[in-house]
Amino acid sequence: MGKYVAKDAKMPSLVLMFGGTFDPIHHGHLRSALELTQVLPVKKVHLVPCQLPAHRGQPSATAAQRFAMLNLAIQHEPLLYSDDRELKRTGPSWSVDTLESLRQDYGEAQPLAMLLGWDAFLGLPSWSRNERILELAHLIVLARPGQMHEPAEAILQLLEKHELSAGENLNASPAGRILRLSLPSAFEVSATHIRRLLANNLSARYLLPDTVLDFIHQQKLYQPKHSPAVFSSE
Repeated sequence: MGKYVAKDAKMPSLVLMFGGTFDPIHHGHLRSALELTQVLPVKKVHLVPCQLPAHRGQPSATAAQRFAMLNLAIQHEPLLYSDDRELKRTGPSWSVDTLESLRQDYGEAQPLAMLLGWDAFLGLPSWSRNERILELAHLIVLARPGQMHEPAEAILQLLEKHELSAGENLNASPAGRILRLSLPSAFEVSATHIRRLLANNLSARYLLPDTVLDFIHQQKLYQPKHSPAVFSSE
């Protein structure tokens, strides 16, 4: 699995799409987005909160609250952009629709890539119009601690056909390649864990920006639904 792809000033910079519920946005999301701009030739990262997740339950916070938290988190990072295009659509948030929208915005020649975790990548064959995704964009697959389940045959075939070769630059073409990447500061933190902490009246500080945590308290999000319990990692 590759660690870095050298920047080449002669080639166009990448536009990245990073989607998720962001319920709430946390340092795992933010550090990954920032480090990608440091190891790849990136001109903008679109962080795209989904309206209605296609493969999980309804988010705890509203769309407006999740978008507000995202804006607070990235307000001082010029390459990170809060993108509400999925929040403006009705129905499930399909990644292929967002990629088609971004492709219309940037044109056919722009190198475009979608960021996703290893476990999400393993589920790619079940995604809506999954065969269209690599026609629209590259895939950057991030390995995180504890997320290295064995791929099915369909994923192995996809990697054999599309994985970036040694010495090949991701931004050399508009779409169609897969880059598996291990970032230097990868660490395990999840929105589920943060919500569980807050629901048990425990501190989530240092797992997400203070501005986001302050907003959560002001909006009374993820509040305890019962008497505080002793926290368990199980």
